[in-house]
Amino acid sequence: MAFSLGPRAISAGYRLAAFDQIGSTNTEAMSCARDGVSGPMWFVTSEQTAGRGRRHRPWIAPRGNLAASVLEVIDVWPSIAATLGFAAGLALEVALRKVSLETSLRLAGSDQMKFFLKWPNDVLAGRQKLAGILLEAEAVASSRLAVVVGIGANVVAAPEGTSMPATSLAALGIRISAQELFTELSDAWAELRGIWDNGRGFGEIRQRWLARAAGLGEKVAIHTGGTTVEGTFDTLDEAGCMIVRTAEGRRVAIAAGDVYFGEAASTGAT
Repeated sequence: MAFSLGPRAISAGYRLAAFDQIGSTNTEAMSCARDGVSGPMWFVTSEQTAGRGRRHRPWIAPRGNLAASVLEVIDVWPSIAATLGFAAGLALEVALRKVSLETSLRLAGSDQMKFFLKWPNDVLAGRQKLAGILLEAEAVASSRLAVVVGIGANVVAAPEGTSMPATSLAALGIRISAQELFTELSDAWAELRGIWDNGRGFGEIRQRWLARAAGLGEKVAIHTGGTTVEGTFDTLDEAGCMIVRTAEGRRVAIAAGDVYFGEAASTGAT
């Protein structure tokens, strides 16, 4: 089965470059941006051999998993472009719900079939990581910003030995292909990208994201560099920062870090 864009994505003017195997879809997308490709364009494969996640952690997609990157060349500040990651999380959650609907009905709403968004860039099935998102941005010609949003989803297999337990759609009983998931993702992205509207619609994106947020109102610990902030996950601010309410009642804005919820917040391990 070949990769294909959904009808909404086609109508929105997206193009597609599909690969049988590639080192990194993000790298390919950014290389094309440097060569003058203005997007919007998807780069997708079901086997990625040299991908990376946050903080340059490896993200390998064995054959059958989904690795996809979308290139958008836009006129926004980098701080605004960073909020596009929340639209990406929502788009993936929408796509996952659509492909898993039949299985969800069969399992009568099992907790495993509920998807949540973990700040800043993961999608969870229950408490297990199902997908990750990586944003990269670089100035290109005419002072525009090339933004590449990379999305990796565990369709047929999940990595082992990770700091956070991971799962796959196959392990959850959802028997679909990377190609099927991508088609739904491309349409959901076109819709959510339109709502985001170069940052002008982030208020709506923020509200939708909070409605699906993992750990909201729970005990949380965020490790960033050599610092740890502990408290309760209070909300998401207008810039996409996590707001943590400490035991002393202070509200601390966190821009980046590794997040641990519940018992893991106390032990420092996910």
